[in-house]
Amino acid sequence: MKVRKLVSASAVAGLLMVAPYAATAATPLTTQAASADGHSNKAANPLKPVKHVTNHSVGQLTFIGEQRIANDAKFDETLVGGLSGIDYSPRTHQWILISDDRSDNAPARFYTAKLKYDTKSFYNIELTGMTPFKQQDGTTFPNKKDFTANQKGIVPDLESIRFDPHNNSIWYTSEGDRTLGFNPFIYQASLKGKYLSSVQIPSAFQMNSSTDTAPQKGFRNNLALEGSSFSPDGNYYFTAMEAALYQDGDISTVDAGSYSRITKYNRSGDIIAQYAYPIDAIPAKPGAGKSADNGVSEMLAVNDHQFLILERSGVQADDGSYANYIRIYEADTAGASNVNTVDSLKTGQFTPVSKKLILNLNTLGLPKLDNVEGIAWGPKLQNGHDSLVLVSDNNFGASQVTQLLAFDVAPEAK
Repeated sequence: MKVRKLVSASAVAGLLMVAPYAATAATPLTTQAASADGHSNKAANPLKPVKHVTNHSVGQLTFIGEQRIANDAKFDETLVGGLSGIDYSPRTHQWILISDDRSDNAPARFYTAKLKYDTKSFYNIELTGMTPFKQQDGTTFPNKKDFTANQKGIVPDLESIRFDPHNNSIWYTSEGDRTLGFNPFIYQASLKGKYLSSVQIPSAFQMNSSTDTAPQKGFRNNLALEGSSFSPDGNYYFTAMEAALYQDGDISTVDAGSYSRITKYNRSGDIIAQYAYPIDAIPAKPGAGKSADNGVSEMLAVNDHQFLILERSGVQADDGSYANYIRIYEADTAGASNVNTVDSLKTGQFTPVSKKLILNLNTLGLPKLDNVEGIAWGPKLQNGHDSLVLVSDNNFGASQVTQLLAFDVAPEAK
């Protein structure tokens, strides 16, 4: 398989044409304006449903092709990397990619792009814009060094990004940082990166008070709000934790799996359900004294109860190198227990989300399978099938790559 380089931003790159999207009245998920302590006040908003909504159907995934962005690629004076989330707007035929750069190389940001592919090949990717995210006070997010010096703002660890199907805004998540005292967050922003509102994360996800002598609770560092997705009609918003909360038990090992939590919100920002998602055990044994993990790296709604779930595992060999094991599951919350009021998943007194394997990416025979963290529906293909695009996070590392993988999604046989 031939790997093509990123074309320049000035190059002409056409997009696949899709049927016109039915525009609808703008309706925010919520108008919670977060205060300095992260809490928010909610105002009521009427729900105006999206018309002509089409749910997805997932049968067989056929690999179309790969594109890579060079590790030294720059756009608008920023180093392009750390791409941990991706989404597509059928209204504008535009793609967005979020970077998890913690404002170290440049302020926390997202890119807009055009992707050109069809059933035969993935031809190119063209970056078209770069937008810094803004905090509530209109400033960009600080890095750790600036925060330590000034004690102002929030150091971000951005992971997932989604267009809101009801309006022209975007939603994105941050994993937080226990060492700096930051809980994870969910923010709404304009397409220009301006802060608009927030959704309160469950109290179970938040860390203990610094004066608490009880066992640790809440999110684990770098294992928090990794995934998010709107239902196709935009009436529900879902998030997925990468790994188990402290109170829910150990994270996955080579010998045993674990549970993360999927949270379902309505348009008012209320939590209406939470589900236990069973994460696989680590699929390979690491070298002696080396590290390995497995967790949820992203989710994507098929309808209002089924999702494509990316499970991503990194396993370190004896020589220190890492191998990635990436699987796509279809998960179904129908029949799963609502664990929103369950304090700990250690008890096992619940029915978890069911799941089935759709694709093991390690079977594709790619020259390199890297740290895949993003997944999104793309435009319809010429054969009427859905398309799907994945993106990897290179962690700004010389030994890793930023790769985009395109797939043809045949519907499930009836």
